[in-house]
Amino acid sequence: MTAEETTGYIRRHLQLAGRSDPLFSDDAINLIHESSRGKPRTINNLAIQALLATFAAGKAIVDENAARSAVTEVISTE
Repeated sequence: MTAEETTGYIRRHLQLAGRSDPLFSDDAINLIHESSRGKPRTINNLAIQALLATFAAGKAIVDENAARSAVTEVISTE
């Protein structure tokens, strides 16, 4: 997927889950795209881990730090 497709993919899945406001920062989505190389399965895994990192940090928006934490967790296990 391209960067635009990744953004749309993440936002569409959030919309299907009932979320209409932004949950991922643009920086977080860009990092997820770059790290996943546009592969849907890796995007999903990174997004889930980033959500978990955000929750653990007590934050409301997935930021670049949460995405970096996800990349460290997911990419090292693949």
